[in-house]
Amino acid sequence: MSRRNETNRLNHKKKEDQKKRKIKDAELERKQKIKEITRKYHASQDETRQD
Repeated sequence: MSRRNETNRLNHKKKEDQKKRKIKDAELERKQKIKEITRKYHASQDETRQD
């Protein structure tokens, strides 16, 4: 019985870690997209000022 509990505990931990990693990766990707959008926006604003 304890072996199953240990296996289940480890499997659950693995799933939870994967969820956390997935959320963290999605957050980083979202931040990168926002940075890219703001960079493009500021670049276009600089071009319009120069014209």
